[in-house]
Amino acid sequence: MSAKPTTKKFGKSTREVPASADKAKKWYNADDEPEAKKKDYRNGIDAPGDGVATRIEELVRQTAQTTINIPPSTYINIPRHVSTTATMSFGAQANQPQPQVRKAVRPWAPRQSLQPGTVLIVLAGRFRGKRVILVKALDQGVLLVTGPFKINGVPLRRVNSRYVIATSYKVDVSGLDQKKVEEVSQPKYFTAEKAKEKAGEEAFFKQGEKPQRRLLTESPPQKKQITSSRAADQKAIDKPLIANIKKVDMLASYLGSSFSLRKGDKPHEMQW
Repeated sequence: MSAKPTTKKFGKSTREVPASADKAKKWYNADDEPEAKKKDYRNGIDAPGDGVATRIEELVRQTAQTTINIPPSTYINIPRHVSTTATMSFGAQANQPQPQVRKAVRPWAPRQSLQPGTVLIVLAGRFRGKRVILVKALDQGVLLVTGPFKINGVPLRRVNSRYVIATSYKVDVSGLDQKKVEEVSQPKYFTAEKAKEKAGEEAFFKQGEKPQRRLLTESPPQKKQITSSRAADQKAIDKPLIANIKKVDMLASYLGSSFSLRKGDKPHEMQW
């Protein structure tokens, strides 16, 4: 026997409230039959236990020779290694080896314009804007250049090949002493000598202190002295170059002038 509903008063009105046992029947029909178990239709494969292996074999057979034509409007989202007309296959084509990217370290090779004797324009560093002569291309993208020093003040120096512009003019370098060139192109030739500091109490307490400003009354620091051997090497390299430069009119003044751009100049249209 079902419980009887009760009458409750809410403010000035009354309302009939069903019993707690009858509340569920109001919203859910207790006589409904349970629904059948749902199937998994992902990728067109039935639920487990209903011929899964047979269905997979059928899919493989259908897609063995399926050609996908990709419209041109979607090319922007396609990786480079994917063809616009691809054949999908779960067999032999899927097992073919893919081309591998080799990331081996290859030795640096100078570009064709960087030949000994070429006049270069330095774009960065202390001598930016100077025109120099290429003596030799060293390893790892480094170039050995000279001014010559007597013409534009550029000594024997190493520069990065990325920061030079190679012009179309070449100076004859056949008179250079190759033994001397090989000697000055060694890495140890440009290695700076470290100053030897005496370890003592005064040097210990100076660690971490900021350098003091030089007063106007104090004498300026001494400039670095060029050794006689380096000066002799510079003259040995520059002497045959200067002799060949003097044979060409206006070449010495061309090397002595600095390169610069003015308003309206278009570097991409210039003939170097």
